[in-house]
Amino acid sequence: MLEDNKKIIGLSWEPKLPSLLFGAKSGSQNVQESSLVYKPDSELIDGLFVPPNDPKKVNKLLKKQVNDTTGKSWFDMPAPTLTPELKKDLQLLKLRNVIDPKRHYKKGDSKLTTFPKYFQVGTVVEPTSEYFTSRLTKRERKATLADELLSDQSLKVYRKRKVREIEEKSQPGGVDKWKIKGKSSWKRAKQRRH
Repeated sequence: MLEDNKKIIGLSWEPKLPSLLFGAKSGSQNVQESSLVYKPDSELIDGLFVPPNDPKKVNKLLKKQVNDTTGKSWFDMPAPTLTPELKKDLQLLKLRNVIDPKRHYKKGDSKLTTFPKYFQVGTVVEPTSEYFTSRLTKRERKATLADELLSDQSLKVYRKRKVREIEEKSQPGGVDKWKIKGKSSWKRAKQRRH
């Protein structure tokens, strides 16, 4: 039980998996035991992992265990898990041409439901020379991009103005179209009376 004078304290048990590559020639492919760590809850029987007998399911298990990265040319950048906060930030980045009226961006992917598979999120660190010019104060710094845009005062004024313009444009004609406006409409009203 003890190998190379290593002391094992307590109980430790690792399942010994049978040959996972069914149709493979012996010795042609070696599967490392460390790569066979993934144990989904549906596969646990009495708390123990029992490997599936179907070779397709085994291959599926092996594919799940491979790290999902971009590759060596992109420095093995991992695919992040999409949280609701990240989804909001990515949607805001896709709507960036609506946020700032002074900036114009090239038209990109307009679908708000499609997100890139590989991306990274970082924080901007300003140099010491920008301490008084374009630095965000602690009060202005927020956890997410959405919170930062919602708290920006100049953006809030622009947003309110745009909402007011859209509401005025989409307002139904109603009673306003019968009101007399200007000299030309006075003349038309006078002609209608006589």
